[in-house]
Amino acid sequence: QTWWTVFDDAALTSLIERARISNLTLREAMWRVEEARSLRGVVAGQRFPGVGLDGNAVRSEASKNGLLGGVVPDEAFEPANRFDLGVAASWELDLWGRIRRQVEAADAEVAASVEDYRDVLVSLYAEVATNYVNARALQERLRLANANVEAQESTLQLTQDRFDSGLVSALDVAQAESNLANTRSLIPSLERQLAIAFNRLAVMLAMSPGALDEELSGVVPIPIEPQGVTTGLPADLLRQRPDIRSAERRLAAQTARIGVATAELYPQFSLTGFLGLQSTSGSDLFNSDSFTWSVGLPIRWRLFEGGAVRSQIAAEQARTAQLIANYERAMLLALEEVEDAMISYEKEVSRRGRLAESVDA
Repeated sequence: QTWWTVFDDAALTSLIERARISNLTLREAMWRVEEARSLRGVVAGQRFPGVGLDGNAVRSEASKNGLLGGVVPDEAFEPANRFDLGVAASWELDLWGRIRRQVEAADAEVAASVEDYRDVLVSLYAEVATNYVNARALQERLRLANANVEAQESTLQLTQDRFDSGLVSALDVAQAESNLANTRSLIPSLERQLAIAFNRLAVMLAMSPGALDEELSGVVPIPIEPQGVTTGLPADLLRQRPDIRSAERRLAAQTARIGVATAELYPQFSLTGFLGLQSTSGSDLFNSDSFTWSVGLPIRWRLFEGGAVRSQIAAEQARTAQLIANYERAMLLALEEVEDAMISYEKEVSRRGRLAESVDA
């Protein structure tokens, strides 16, 4: 998890640690984890009874032309008050696992969001290191370009002196001027690339562009990579990939949602209750005679809704099949990326050896 320490570069280590603390993309991913955890708490709360305080104050008058007109005395149609105050509770009995499967899906979503956070972390570390190494390489290229300019200025002066002495033609002077101009033209491009690399590093640390220019201005050797790369077994490599673990957890969450939809085929049982006070007069509300209570066992069963329940189950199964394909694709792409990277590394090592021979020659 701290692979950058093999470069033994204090500046690189500092940049990565500061990016981990300050990077805004990583902070966004962290809050997505907190969101998923909070939503999990919302779902898990359904496993427990819901208790609330209910209160109501009503003044009403019944219609004499309504159902009770002519049946009860006229006094019954006078305006009346009613005051209610009490504690109401309800609790769904999770007989078929609907809530349990919802919690299972929420747990998997939390795990997926954590893996997404780790995926951002992996990418962030790699991007910081890549830009830092690129910046150090550009600094070295600038140093070499400026040294080449000084050498070619000397060559141009020598060629000019030889031309003035009649020892060489004007063509030699023109070629020396061309070489010098070409080398000078490289410097603005290198300076532009270096400024861009510094700005990218600053933004990744949640700093204004240019904030790191002075800190990184000193010429430091380019970090040297280790001679060998250890990959381990392909299965272990796949387990290390947070993008694959995220895809697997989202597949698990979707599988649980099939159970949630299936539970709608069966009746839902709940326990309800009310304990409180009821009176037609506010002054009598807290008398013992105002005490009232009720207990209920509501049943809800979606017997016929035109096939909506089974269609929802089929939809969840189709989403699961999509995520299975996504999971398999993620694994294949991971294997492809690693294989391509290893081939590129091997061939670049070979190319570097040939370049070294060329330099020696």
